[in-house]
Amino acid sequence: MKFEGATATGSHKINTAVAQAYYAGKEGIEEVVTETGAGQWGTATALAATMNGIRSTVFMVKVSYEQKPLRKKIMSLYGARVYASPSTETPFGRSVLEKEPGHPGSLGGIAISEATEYALEHGIRYLVGSVMNAVLTHQSVIGLETQKQLELMGEEANVLIGCVGGGSNFGGGFTYPFIGQGKEVEAIASTAEEVPKLSRGESSGTTGWTRLASCRR
Repeated sequence: MKFEGATATGSHKINTAVAQAYYAGKEGIEEVVTETGAGQWGTATALAATMNGIRSTVFMVKVSYEQKPLRKKIMSLYGARVYASPSTETPFGRSVLEKEPGHPGSLGGIAISEATEYALEHGIRYLVGSVMNAVLTHQSVIGLETQKQLELMGEEANVLIGCVGGGSNFGGGFTYPFIGQGKEVEAIASTAEEVPKLSRGESSGTTGWTRLASCRR
């Protein structure tokens, strides 16, 4: 059982936020921007930016912004400017509000659009919290750390169970370091019942799997 709640941001997302903010700072970037749903990625971005002397802006899905005020407060304490999305800060946000003033917001359809538009308009760096190859690489520290911990205990894993949101935590982070190295390991992906990405509906090709059975290390 690996517990992430004791981290300064309450999740694994700080692993890639620190790396991205570090390289942005090295390149002379003075501000970064991103989106967040529940607030975990926004919190990680805010802290990572402050650690590297960079300003940060976060577009937080409006319904979460209103339901989780403490997440917004933590981001602010870590130095971020946080806007409820859809916001009046971007042309896209204003267009959404014009059509539906009380829109609750969405992560993929609105907040991401606002963050990327804001980045382009202001010539700053957009940070991405999941899915991309670089993020999976940064998150591999989770699996590598797990391997080392098991080695110190004289144990080996034959079943790996992890949660899946965007996928970088479970895939590139936790399980990939164990897969393709000669030993049998079963990787089981778990999703929230409220957002059944992998457990309901139809899937095709390589997407939508719920279980990677007997993968070879």
